[in-house]
Amino acid sequence: MATLLHLDSSLHPGSDSKSRTVAQAFRDAWREQHPGGEVVYRDLAADPLPHLDVHGFSATFADDDSRTPEQAAAFARRLTLIEELERADAVLLGAPMYNFTIPSTLKSWIDHVLLVERTTGDSSSVKGLPLTVVASRGGSYAPGTPRESSEYVQNYLRSILGEYMGFDIDFIVPELTAAASNPAMAELIPLAEVSWTRALEDAVTKGKEVAQRVAAA
Repeated sequence: MATLLHLDSSLHPGSDSKSRTVAQAFRDAWREQHPGGEVVYRDLAADPLPHLDVHGFSATFADDDSRTPEQAAAFARRLTLIEELERADAVLLGAPMYNFTIPSTLKSWIDHVLLVERTTGDSSSVKGLPLTVVASRGGSYAPGTPRESSEYVQNYLRSILGEYMGFDIDFIVPELTAAASNPAMAELIPLAEVSWTRALEDAVTKGKEVAQRVAAA
C-alpha cells in the first residue's frame, strides 16, 4: 500500500491558501491512482513543531544510555518524524514564500528530520524519494525578473532537500498570487491567472505521475 506524506505550512486555512489548494489537487490526483493508499497529513501551521533546541541537537552525539531526560524526549520526537518520513513512498510539501523564504514551521520540520548519517549523504534513507514542493509566492522571482536574486525558497529547498538529503525534488510554482488583491499589480492579473491555471494542471499531472512511479517501483 503506497503512502503519501503531505505537509502544509501556509498560515491561511483551506481555499484561502494558494499552496494548500494546489497541494490538495495533487493529493486528489494521487488518491485517484491509489484509492486504497494512505495519506499521512501534517498541518505545520495549525500544529507547529517546537524548534530544534540544544537537547534535540546534542542528543544526536550522545549514546542512548547517557542522554538526559530532556535529550531523550527531544530525540524521540525527531525519530518519530524521521520514521514517519522514511515510511512514505512520496512526499508533498506546501511551501509558500514568506519574507523571501519558507515558513519557520517548515524550517523546523526540516531541522528535525535532517539527521547526519541517516537522512543525509550517499547512504541517506530518503535518497531518491520523490518530493513535490508547491512553492507559491505573491510576486515573481523567476530568472530574469527584478527580484530573481531574492528567491530563497526553491534555491534553499533544492540544496538542503535535493542535494544534501537526496530527495528527487520537483516544484510547482503558482506565482503572482497577490496580483488580484494588490492594485499596484493589477496589470499582472492575466499572467497570474495563467500561472494559477498551470499550477493546478501541473498538480494533477504530477500527482498522477508520482503515483504511477511509486506503483511501478
